[in-house]
Amino acid sequence: MRPMADFDVAGKTVVFRPDINSPIDPKTKRIVNWNRIEKTVPSLSWLLDHGARVALIAHQGDTLDYQNLIPMGEHAGKLAELTGRKVGYVDDVCGPAAVAAVRALKDKEAVVLGNLRYLSEEISTFETAVKLKPEGMLDTWLVRSLAPLADLYVNDAFAAAHRNAPSMVAFQELLPTAAGIQLMDEYRALKSVLDNPRRPCVYLLGGAKISDAFDMMRKVLEDGAADEILITGVTGLVMLLAKGIEVGGATRAFLKDKGLEGFIPEAATLLERWGDKYALPLDLAYDEGGRRVELDVPQTGPGRAPAGTALAKDCLFPDVGHKTVDAYRRKIAAAGSVFVNGPAGVYEDPRWEYGTRELWQAMENAGGYTVIGGGDTISAATKFTDLGKFGYVCTGGGAMVRFLAGKRLPLVDAMEKAFDRDLASPIRR
Repeated sequence: MRPMADFDVAGKTVVFRPDINSPIDPKTKRIVNWNRIEKTVPSLSWLLDHGARVALIAHQGDTLDYQNLIPMGEHAGKLAELTGRKVGYVDDVCGPAAVAAVRALKDKEAVVLGNLRYLSEEISTFETAVKLKPEGMLDTWLVRSLAPLADLYVNDAFAAAHRNAPSMVAFQELLPTAAGIQLMDEYRALKSVLDNPRRPCVYLLGGAKISDAFDMMRKVLEDGAADEILITGVTGLVMLLAKGIEVGGATRAFLKDKGLEGFIPEAATLLERWGDKYALPLDLAYDEGGRRVELDVPQTGPGRAPAGTALAKDCLFPDVGHKTVDAYRRKIAAAGSVFVNGPAGVYEDPRWEYGTRELWQAMENAGGYTVIGGGDTISAATKFTDLGKFGYVCTGGGAMVRFLAGKRLPLVDAMEKAFDRDLASPIRR
């Protein structure tokens, strides 16, 4: 991927595609976490400081989270505040008002255009139903309207790198293309975790979306990227079942209701092949009469647990206990690098925040290189720690998981294609 510094952007119009999709308060419809917007500032500031005219295209919400589908005016205001530059806003994505606003830009000015998800071409359901290739997206309204106005396309949206949408992969077909500072940083950080981690390399995986954990576990174990995987959250309950430890009817019913029982055979296969690489919960927390109680998990040594091994309680387990935290804390402290995705429990409830809070604080104080990523992971870290103390905070969730699972990302493919094209000819400045 070619960096922005390869281009003289003074007086040039740049289509800039970051990911500033932010958590929204459901009642006020206001932004409640500025992390992704703050991460966009270095690239936007660089472009403006070097004299570019910046048309910023981004999304907020989607058909799958319609409650977050709001205009981008607040985003523009925050970017103006953080950059100290003129950043306007027009509530039009690529129609006449948007085109006029881009044409009216002066050097060192930016305008945020309307929410990309106002366009059917940019929503996730369009992507999954129509399945266009980048070259087939050149006739989309977004590209037809904005590409002729631009001298350069800059992408800084690793968090959306798994999206095969015109704003992410089509402009590279037509315009000289550069990667923003954040995109380069996130790509390098994850590559270092995957390809050349400091040893021992520990993965701490939890959360309720266990497909993310299973997507990456086999890959990092097969490639030798992970020396040990510490399991928490719903993933931990599935792994205990796979080991032969009965977790009770209440938890079984929860897993069935969420459609997660299908992961048990895969978990059993992973434990059979790499059981010595896993650390499973030593104790679990549950509610008894409104108070938190912790229950030991039967310890059976390597291999599958003897028939009839079961937890002593039949209930839900929203958190790990002190013994698990103590054991994992020691492993985190001794690690050369640690990657975290997914909280250890239902951290939003004060009764069940202990595991996540303590493990995140252990990460915060670790001596090794620490990388955290994913929406819930970052939200928990924001609540319990200082984000500035982590080695790297990855804005991506789905993109990060796919990358660590060894899957190709549409954005990376598009950026590499543009790089190869521009490498074969003089850099168009």
